[in-house]
Amino acid sequence: MKSADKITKDREIVIVGCGFAAVALGISLKKAGFNKFTILERAPEIGGVWRENTYPGAACDLPSRLYSFSFEQDYPWSLRYAPQNEIFEYLKHCIDKYSLTPHIRLDTEVAKATYVDDDFTWKLETKKNEEITADIFVSAVGLFNNPFVPDIAGRDTFSGAQFHSSRWDHSIDLNGKIIASIGSGASAIQFVPEIAKQAERVHVFQRTPQHIFAKGDRANAQQDHGTSLLQKFSHRRERLKLFARFEKNSRRRSSERMTRKSAEAFEKYICELVDDPTLLEKLLPDYPPGCKRGLRSDDWYPTLLEPHVHVVDAPIDKISEKGIRTTDGQFHPADVIIYGTGFTPTKFLTPMQIKGANGQDLNGAWHEGAEAYLGVSVNDFPNFFMMYGPNTNLSGSIIYMLENQARYITNCLETLDRSKSRAMHVKKEIQKQFNAKIIEEFSKTVMVHEKCRSYYQTETGRITTNWPGLMLSYRWRTRRVRKSDYIFL
Repeated sequence: MKSADKITKDREIVIVGCGFAAVALGISLKKAGFNKFTILERAPEIGGVWRENTYPGAACDLPSRLYSFSFEQDYPWSLRYAPQNEIFEYLKHCIDKYSLTPHIRLDTEVAKATYVDDDFTWKLETKKNEEITADIFVSAVGLFNNPFVPDIAGRDTFSGAQFHSSRWDHSIDLNGKIIASIGSGASAIQFVPEIAKQAERVHVFQRTPQHIFAKGDRANAQQDHGTSLLQKFSHRRERLKLFARFEKNSRRRSSERMTRKSAEAFEKYICELVDDPTLLEKLLPDYPPGCKRGLRSDDWYPTLLEPHVHVVDAPIDKISEKGIRTTDGQFHPADVIIYGTGFTPTKFLTPMQIKGANGQDLNGAWHEGAEAYLGVSVNDFPNFFMMYGPNTNLSGSIIYMLENQARYITNCLETLDRSKSRAMHVKKEIQKQFNAKIIEEFSKTVMVHEKCRSYYQTETGRITTNWPGLMLSYRWRTRRVRKSDYIFL
């Protein structure tokens, strides 16, 4: 072990990405006295997914009190489920309140990060060929930063406008247009009801039906706003109740009885809404609830019942100049194609290239699927930490998970400080044991059901994105840093 010539609180910490993850970590670091950190954001503005996703109807699919920091609850949300613009403003509010702006550099995209063994440092190379040296390197880029557009034959021949929902082209007038929406997931169930209000016709191309329950959105009463002691108590009580409800829902994934009850409740719910037998058949999933992310909408099914909205469940064969042809031989004309086809969450950290100790490539280390210890640390990648890393996504509050990760990484740096070492990384056997346990826990859930295919899974079926247990179980495992889990250099 080599003696450190400077303690971690004096070292340069570089965080890549400036969404909720980076803000959570920045606040945690400042509270602990780590002030030499820089947050690099590739875009000209902060915000991550809440900057990028400006499509009509964009909103959170979790209640606002749960999709916000536990220490910053007294925000005047207008709705129970906050719209995109309010979440974006909330992030700016947190950055201003906790004085993070001086730490943020915009328009700085990291293309490559290389660990320098002899110096125990990281060399970061930007797209503008700038080199940045860091003692601690943290990725906070998240899972939903790279849009996925399917490689459909003839896509380049289409004569109309086409774009991904996360890169919405607001210059395109959709009034009176025939619109093809490819995908029926979390984004589509929000923007399709909005564009249907102005389109002449909407074709919804659905590969797999989803379990979509009622959202129950509503305006927050004026008395819900404010910072009096009574209001503060009310906000925290509401958050606690929501937390308990989502924890209970998480348990359903590993209970056959609870899964069956959820399936029965969904079938009853959708049968009451959809009285068209042909449409109903298209909308009923053949896999159990909990297999995919739970979705909520108050207007998705009513929109699909509109006479000018058509659900197409036949696979797409090809795109031509004037529309889309499906494998059943039907041609669906379109003026505009919108891809609500999600992202590439299993391709962690792309397109960054990351090389650790002895030049080991992270993509190479992850050739069988991304894995890390607690989603935070990777063997042979010293002083490299991740926010929203492998197996930390979930259907509950990702903000709660990020707070736990921020605190854990901060504790890692404090542990490194006390050890008088230059660097730390998780032991290989600890990482392997942890991930074997993750796989074992998933084997008890509906998320590995034979008919379940979701963005959680790699091509081999391994789940590398999600946490298999409760939010509280992750809190328990990250409550402290066990020195015996790590190698110190």
